Amino acid sequence: MQRLDFKEALSLYKNADLFELGKLAHSFKERLHGKNYYYTINRHINYTNVCIMHCKFCAYHCSKDDERAYVLEIDEVLRKISESPNLREVHIVGGLNPDLPYDYYVELISAIRKNFPTLRIRGFTCVEVDFLSKISGKDVAEVLTDLKRAGLNALPGGGAEIFSDRLREELYPAKIDHRRWLEIAKTAHKLGLKSNATLLFGHLETEEEIIEHLIMLRAAQDETGGFECFVPLPFLPENTKLSHLPPVSAQKILRTFAISRLVLDNFPHIKSYWVFLGVGLGQVALLFGADHFHGTVIEEKISESHKSEVITNLPQDEIEKLIKEVGGNPVLI
Repeated sequence: MQRLDFKEALSLYKNADLFELGKLAHSFKERLHGKNYYYTINRHINYTNVCIMHCKFCAYHCSKDDERAYVLEIDEVLRKISESPNLREVHIVGGLNPDLPYDYYVELISAIRKNFPTLRIRGFTCVEVDFLSKISGKDVAEVLTDLKRAGLNALPGGGAEIFSDRLREELYPAKIDHRRWLEIAKTAHKLGLKSNATLLFGHLETEEEIIEHLIMLRAAQDETGGFECFVPLPFLPENTKLSHLPPVSAQKILRTFAISRLVLDNFPHIKSYWVFLGVGLGQVALLFGADHFHGTVIEEKISESHKSEVITNLPQDEIEKLIKEVGGNPVLI
Protein backbone atom coordinates (compact mmCIF):
# COMPACT_ATOMS: atom_id res chain seq x y z
CA MET A 1 0.00 0.00 0.00
CA GLN A 2 1.28 3.43 -0.92
CA ARG A 3 1.82 5.68 2.10
CA LEU A 4 -1.03 8.12 2.69
CA ASP A 5 -0.20 11.80 2.91
CA PHE A 6 -2.17 14.24 5.05
CA LYS A 7 -4.65 15.23 2.34
CA GLU A 8 -5.37 11.64 1.30
CA ALA A 9 -5.76 10.45 4.88
CA LEU A 10 -8.10 13.31 5.75
CA SER A 11 -10.25 12.68 2.70
CA LEU A 12 -10.57 8.99 3.56
CA TYR A 13 -11.37 9.75 7.17
CA LYS A 14 -14.04 12.29 6.29
CA ASN A 15 -15.60 10.82 3.19
CA ALA A 16 -15.02 7.08 2.78
CA ASP A 17 -17.86 4.65 3.35
CA LEU A 18 -17.34 3.22 6.84
CA PHE A 19 -17.40 -0.41 5.74
CA GLU A 20 -15.14 0.20 2.74
CA LEU A 21 -12.69 1.98 5.04
CA GLY A 22 -12.92 -0.94 7.44
CA LYS A 23 -12.21 -3.41 4.63
CA LEU A 24 -9.10 -1.49 3.62
CA ALA A 25 -7.83 -1.41 7.19
CA HIS A 26 -8.64 -5.08 7.81
CA SER A 27 -6.90 -6.07 4.60
CA PHE A 28 -3.79 -4.17 5.65
CA LYS A 29 -3.93 -5.79 9.09
CA GLU A 30 -4.10 -9.24 7.45
CA ARG A 31 -1.09 -8.47 5.26
CA LEU A 32 0.84 -7.79 8.47
CA HIS A 33 -0.53 -10.49 10.77
CA GLY A 34 -2.75 -12.84 8.79
CA LYS A 35 -5.49 -14.24 11.03
CA ASN A 36 -3.46 -13.72 14.21
CA TYR A 37 -4.82 -11.51 16.99
CA TYR A 38 -2.69 -10.85 20.04
CA TYR A 39 -3.38 -10.50 23.74
CA THR A 40 -1.58 -10.97 27.03
CA ILE A 41 -2.33 -11.99 30.60
CA ASN A 42 -1.78 -8.75 32.45
CA ARG A 43 -2.72 -6.75 35.50
CA HIS A 44 -3.07 -2.99 35.77
CA ILE A 45 -1.68 -1.19 38.81
CA ASN A 46 -2.77 2.43 39.37
CA TYR A 47 -0.49 3.33 42.26
CA THR A 48 -1.99 6.74 43.16
CA ASN A 49 -4.83 8.99 42.07
CA VAL A 50 -3.32 12.15 43.59
CA CYS A 51 -2.33 14.41 40.71
CA ILE A 52 -1.32 18.02 40.21
CA MET A 53 -2.47 18.20 36.58
CA HIS A 54 -6.28 18.57 36.91
CA CYS A 55 -6.89 17.94 33.20
CA LYS A 56 -10.46 18.75 32.15
CA PHE A 57 -11.01 15.35 30.54
CA CYS A 58 -9.90 13.33 33.60
CA ALA A 59 -12.24 11.92 36.26
CA TYR A 60 -9.50 9.97 38.02
CA HIS A 61 -7.33 12.68 39.57
CA CYS A 62 -7.86 14.26 42.96
CA SER A 63 -5.98 16.44 45.45
CA LYS A 64 -4.15 14.85 48.35
CA ASP A 65 -6.74 16.01 50.90
CA ASP A 66 -9.64 14.51 48.94
CA GLU A 67 -11.39 11.63 50.69
CA ARG A 68 -10.84 9.53 47.54
CA ALA A 69 -7.06 10.03 47.60
CA TYR A 70 -4.86 6.96 47.89
CA VAL A 71 -1.29 5.77 47.44
CA LEU A 72 -0.36 2.10 47.17
CA GLU A 73 2.55 0.99 49.29
CA ILE A 74 5.07 -1.17 47.46
CA ASP A 75 4.10 -4.24 49.52
CA GLU A 76 0.50 -3.73 48.46
CA VAL A 77 1.50 -3.63 44.79
CA LEU A 78 3.44 -6.88 45.25
CA ARG A 79 0.42 -8.46 46.94
CA LYS A 80 -1.86 -7.47 44.04
CA ILE A 81 0.54 -9.00 41.54
CA SER A 82 0.91 -12.20 43.58
CA GLU A 83 -2.87 -12.62 43.62
CA SER A 84 -2.99 -12.79 39.83
CA PRO A 85 -1.79 -16.19 38.53
CA ASN A 86 0.09 -16.71 35.27
CA LEU A 87 0.74 -13.00 34.65
CA ARG A 88 2.85 -12.09 31.64
CA GLU A 89 2.81 -8.31 32.15
CA VAL A 90 2.08 -5.66 34.76
CA HIS A 91 0.95 -2.25 33.51
CA ILE A 92 1.74 0.61 35.91
CA VAL A 93 0.45 4.18 35.65
CA GLY A 94 -0.71 6.79 38.15
CA GLY A 95 -1.13 10.45 38.92
CA LEU A 96 1.63 13.00 39.45
CA ASN A 97 1.76 12.93 43.23
CA PRO A 98 4.03 15.64 44.71
CA ASP A 99 4.41 13.75 47.98
CA LEU A 100 5.92 10.61 46.46
CA PRO A 101 9.74 10.70 46.36
CA TYR A 102 11.75 9.66 43.32
CA ASP A 103 13.03 6.59 45.17
CA TYR A 104 9.46 5.22 45.41
CA TYR A 105 9.31 4.70 41.65
CA VAL A 106 12.73 3.08 41.31
CA GLU A 107 12.17 0.89 44.37
CA LEU A 108 8.72 -0.12 43.09
CA ILE A 109 10.18 -1.43 39.82
CA SER A 110 13.11 -3.05 41.61
CA ALA A 111 10.83 -4.84 44.08
CA ILE A 112 8.60 -6.16 41.29
CA ARG A 113 11.61 -7.40 39.35
CA LYS A 114 13.10 -9.08 42.42
CA ASN A 115 9.89 -10.85 43.33
CA PHE A 116 8.69 -11.62 39.80
CA PRO A 117 11.86 -12.02 37.72
CA THR A 118 10.16 -13.11 34.48
CA LEU A 119 7.32 -10.58 34.51
CA ARG A 120 7.22 -7.94 31.77
CA ILE A 121 7.02 -4.54 33.47
CA ARG A 122 5.41 -1.79 31.40
CA GLY A 123 5.31 1.34 33.49
CA PHE A 124 5.15 5.14 33.61
CA THR A 125 3.93 7.30 30.75
CA CYS A 126 6.06 10.00 29.17
CA VAL A 127 4.18 12.48 31.38
CA GLU A 128 5.22 10.57 34.50
CA VAL A 129 8.82 10.33 33.27
CA ASP A 130 8.91 14.11 32.78
CA PHE A 131 7.58 14.53 36.34
CA LEU A 132 10.26 12.18 37.68
CA SER A 133 12.88 14.24 35.89
CA LYS A 134 11.59 17.38 37.58
CA ILE A 135 11.41 16.00 41.12
CA SER A 136 14.80 14.27 40.90
CA GLY A 137 16.76 16.98 39.09
CA LYS A 138 17.92 14.31 36.63
CA ASP A 139 17.53 14.48 32.89
CA VAL A 140 15.12 12.13 31.15
CA ALA A 141 17.83 9.77 29.95
CA GLU A 142 19.10 9.34 33.53
CA VAL A 143 15.60 8.69 34.84
CA LEU A 144 14.91 6.08 32.17
CA THR A 145 18.30 4.47 32.76
CA ASP A 146 17.57 4.21 36.49
CA LEU A 147 14.20 2.60 35.77
CA LYS A 148 15.63 0.24 33.16
CA ARG A 149 18.37 -0.89 35.55
CA ALA A 150 15.71 -1.50 38.19
CA GLY A 151 13.89 -3.80 35.77
CA LEU A 152 11.55 -1.72 33.60
CA ASN A 153 10.95 -3.27 30.17
CA ALA A 154 8.72 -0.78 28.36
CA LEU A 155 6.56 2.34 28.65
CA PRO A 156 2.78 2.53 28.14
CA GLY A 157 1.43 5.05 25.68
CA GLY A 158 -0.71 7.30 27.85
CA GLY A 159 -0.45 11.06 28.17
CA ALA A 160 -0.16 11.73 24.46
CA GLU A 161 -3.80 12.90 24.43
CA ILE A 162 -3.92 14.73 21.08
CA PHE A 163 -0.97 16.56 19.55
CA SER A 164 -2.57 19.99 19.33
CA ASP A 165 -1.33 23.18 20.95
CA ARG A 166 -4.85 24.57 20.72
CA LEU A 167 -6.38 21.70 22.66
CA ARG A 168 -3.57 21.50 25.18
CA GLU A 169 -4.21 25.13 26.09
CA GLU A 170 -7.93 24.44 26.38
CA LEU A 171 -7.96 21.06 28.14
CA TYR A 172 -4.64 20.25 29.85
CA PRO A 173 -2.40 23.35 30.03
CA ALA A 174 -0.29 22.03 32.93
CA LYS A 175 0.69 18.85 31.07
CA ILE A 176 3.73 18.52 28.80
CA ASP A 177 3.14 19.36 25.14
CA HIS A 178 3.49 16.94 22.28
CA ARG A 179 7.06 18.00 21.52
CA ARG A 180 8.18 16.99 24.99
CA TRP A 181 6.11 13.79 24.87
CA LEU A 182 7.74 12.76 21.60
CA GLU A 183 11.18 13.73 22.87
CA ILE A 184 10.77 11.45 25.90
CA ALA A 185 9.41 8.57 23.81
CA LYS A 186 12.33 8.84 21.39
CA THR A 187 14.81 8.95 24.27
CA ALA A 188 13.26 5.77 25.70
CA HIS A 189 13.54 4.06 22.32
CA LYS A 190 17.18 5.00 21.96
CA LEU A 191 17.84 3.46 25.38
CA GLY A 192 16.21 0.20 24.34
CA LEU A 193 12.83 0.76 26.01
CA LYS A 194 9.90 0.18 23.67
CA SER A 195 6.67 2.12 24.18
CA ASN A 196 3.10 2.45 23.04
CA ALA A 197 1.32 5.58 21.83
CA THR A 198 -2.24 6.77 22.31
CA LEU A 199 -4.79 9.18 20.88
CA LEU A 200 -7.63 10.59 22.97
CA PHE A 201 -10.43 11.55 20.58
CA GLY A 202 -14.10 12.42 20.55
CA HIS A 203 -14.01 15.62 22.61
CA LEU A 204 -13.18 19.02 21.08
CA GLU A 205 -10.73 17.99 18.38
CA THR A 206 -11.13 18.42 14.63
CA GLU A 207 -10.67 15.67 12.07
CA GLU A 208 -7.60 17.54 10.83
CA GLU A 209 -6.04 17.37 14.31
CA ILE A 210 -6.57 13.61 14.46
CA ILE A 211 -4.76 13.11 11.15
CA GLU A 212 -1.95 15.47 12.22
CA HIS A 213 -1.52 13.42 15.40
CA LEU A 214 -1.20 10.21 13.42
CA ILE A 215 1.28 11.66 10.95
CA MET A 216 3.49 13.04 13.74
CA LEU A 217 3.56 9.60 15.35
CA ARG A 218 4.39 7.99 12.03
CA ALA A 219 7.33 10.38 11.54
CA ALA A 220 8.64 9.59 15.04
CA GLN A 221 8.37 5.87 14.31
CA ASP A 222 10.30 6.34 11.08
CA GLU A 223 13.07 7.84 13.20
CA THR A 224 13.29 5.31 16.06
CA GLY A 225 11.17 2.25 15.31
CA GLY A 226 10.45 2.03 19.03
CA PHE A 227 6.65 2.11 19.14
CA GLU A 228 4.97 -1.26 19.59
CA CYS A 229 1.23 -0.47 19.71
CA PHE A 230 -1.01 2.42 18.85
CA VAL A 231 -4.07 2.71 21.08
CA PRO A 232 -7.04 4.87 19.98
CA LEU A 233 -8.91 5.90 23.14
CA PRO A 234 -12.45 7.30 22.84
CA PHE A 235 -13.09 10.08 25.33
CA LEU A 236 -15.31 9.10 28.27
CA PRO A 237 -17.14 12.30 29.31
CA GLU A 238 -18.80 11.05 32.50
CA ASN A 239 -17.67 12.71 35.75
CA THR A 240 -15.38 15.19 33.98
CA LYS A 241 -15.48 18.93 33.32
CA LEU A 242 -16.61 17.99 29.81
CA SER A 243 -19.54 15.87 30.92
CA HIS A 244 -21.88 17.91 28.73
CA LEU A 245 -20.34 16.31 25.64
CA PRO A 246 -22.03 13.23 24.19
CA PRO A 247 -20.26 9.86 24.21
CA VAL A 248 -18.25 9.07 21.09
CA SER A 249 -20.34 7.22 18.52
CA ALA A 250 -19.47 3.69 17.44
CA GLN A 251 -19.16 4.96 13.87
CA LYS A 252 -16.54 7.54 14.90
CA ILE A 253 -14.63 4.98 16.92
CA LEU A 254 -14.48 2.40 14.13
CA ARG A 255 -13.60 5.05 11.53
CA THR A 256 -10.72 6.21 13.75
CA PHE A 257 -9.43 2.67 14.20
CA ALA A 258 -9.47 2.10 10.45
CA ILE A 259 -7.68 5.32 9.50
CA SER A 260 -5.13 4.73 12.25
CA ARG A 261 -4.22 1.34 10.78
CA LEU A 262 -3.88 2.82 7.31
CA VAL A 263 -1.84 5.91 8.28
CA LEU A 264 0.41 4.18 10.81
CA ASP A 265 1.87 1.79 8.28
CA ASN A 266 5.07 1.47 10.35
CA PHE A 267 3.39 0.55 13.66
CA PRO A 268 3.35 -3.21 14.30
CA HIS A 269 0.09 -3.24 16.24
CA ILE A 270 -3.18 -1.36 16.67
CA LYS A 271 -4.74 -2.11 20.03
CA SER A 272 -8.43 -2.51 20.75
CA TYR A 273 -8.49 -1.39 24.37
CA TRP A 274 -11.74 -3.06 25.45
CA VAL A 275 -11.67 -1.29 28.82
CA PHE A 276 -12.59 2.03 27.15
CA LEU A 277 -14.52 0.57 24.21
CA GLY A 278 -16.57 -2.06 25.95
CA VAL A 279 -16.10 -5.71 25.09
CA GLY A 280 -18.61 -5.76 22.23
CA LEU A 281 -17.29 -2.77 20.32
CA GLY A 282 -13.75 -3.87 21.17
CA GLN A 283 -14.46 -7.10 19.34
CA VAL A 284 -15.86 -5.27 16.29
CA ALA A 285 -12.71 -3.08 16.17
CA LEU A 286 -10.81 -6.30 15.36
CA LEU A 287 -12.49 -6.12 11.95
CA PHE A 288 -11.52 -2.47 11.44
CA GLY A 289 -7.74 -2.72 11.58
CA ALA A 290 -7.01 -3.66 15.20
CA ASP A 291 -4.95 -6.80 15.83
CA HIS A 292 -4.30 -6.60 19.60
CA PHE A 293 -6.99 -7.12 22.27
CA HIS A 294 -4.80 -5.94 25.17
CA GLY A 295 -5.31 -8.44 27.98
CA THR A 296 -7.03 -9.62 31.12
CA VAL A 297 -6.51 -6.28 32.99
CA ILE A 298 -7.98 -7.49 36.36
CA GLU A 299 -8.49 -3.95 37.68
CA GLU A 300 -8.41 -0.49 36.08
CA LYS A 301 -9.12 2.50 38.29
CA ILE A 302 -8.87 5.26 35.66
CA SER A 303 -11.79 4.13 33.52
CA GLU A 304 -13.74 3.14 36.63
CA SER A 305 -13.69 6.78 37.71
CA HIS A 306 -15.35 7.75 34.43
CA LYS A 307 -17.84 4.93 34.13
CA SER A 308 -18.68 4.65 37.85
CA GLU A 309 -18.49 0.89 37.49
CA VAL A 310 -15.88 -1.66 38.44
CA ILE A 311 -13.66 -2.91 35.64
CA THR A 312 -13.11 -6.58 36.31
CA ASN A 313 -11.02 -9.34 34.87
CA LEU A 314 -11.74 -10.46 31.31
CA PRO A 315 -10.68 -14.12 31.51
CA GLN A 316 -8.23 -15.60 29.04
CA ASP A 317 -10.77 -18.08 27.68
CA GLU A 318 -13.26 -15.26 27.05
CA ILE A 319 -10.64 -13.23 25.15
CA GLU A 320 -9.84 -16.24 22.99
CA LYS A 321 -13.56 -16.87 22.37
CA LEU A 322 -14.06 -13.23 21.25
CA ILE A 323 -11.13 -13.49 18.84
CA LYS A 324 -12.28 -16.81 17.40
CA GLU A 325 -15.77 -15.40 16.83
CA VAL A 326 -14.32 -12.94 14.27
CA GLY A 327 -12.41 -15.72 12.52
CA GLY A 328 -9.15 -15.02 14.26
CA ASN A 329 -6.34 -17.07 15.74
CA PRO A 330 -5.62 -16.01 19.34
CA VAL A 331 -1.91 -15.53 20.09
CA LEU A 332 -0.76 -15.12 23.69
CA ILE A 333 2.25 -12.81 23.98
